[in-house]
Amino acid sequence: MKCISREEEHMEEFMRYYEKVYPQMYRTAFYYMRNQQEAEDAVQDAVLIAYEKFYQLRDKEKFSPWIMRILVNRCRRRMKDWFRKEEDIEDISPSQEKSLSGETDFAMASAVKQVFWELKEEERIVVALSVFGGYTSEEIAGILNQNHSTIRSRYRRALQKMRKKLEV
Repeated sequence: MKCISREEEHMEEFMRYYEKVYPQMYRTAFYYMRNQQEAEDAVQDAVLIAYEKFYQLRDKEKFSPWIMRILVNRCRRRMKDWFRKEEDIEDISPSQEKSLSGETDFAMASAVKQVFWELKEEERIVVALSVFGGYTSEEIAGILNQNHSTIRSRYRRALQKMRKKLEV
């Protein structure tokens, strides 16, 4: 009979929660960082921090918003440390774009992505968490430690800006 250590139990529990949220984490980081390697690094940073502090999380049902808050903070820190590089649109294959955004029209997906990056940082985070992460405005408010009505206003304003620029 194999005896499982407390550390192994801790790791297994963490991995069960992490596996459910990883796709959302990567999508959010990718759209925030605009670079596959930077997104992977941000997710890895967030996971390491979350694993080290997992024992402090009392309500495991709040794992997803908790780790997303860590991820957003890591992305912000990485952006401060990293001079923004403009990724050439030619470097992204249509199949990669389709799998990441769900768009079948590469030109439209590229236009949406360009307009997304013209938003203010706060607006991008809210849109990314909502659209790519699938979070509600209440959950985003919790992740970002902000008022729910502020999040809703930012989201509406960001979508209006995007819509206006895409109509031109």
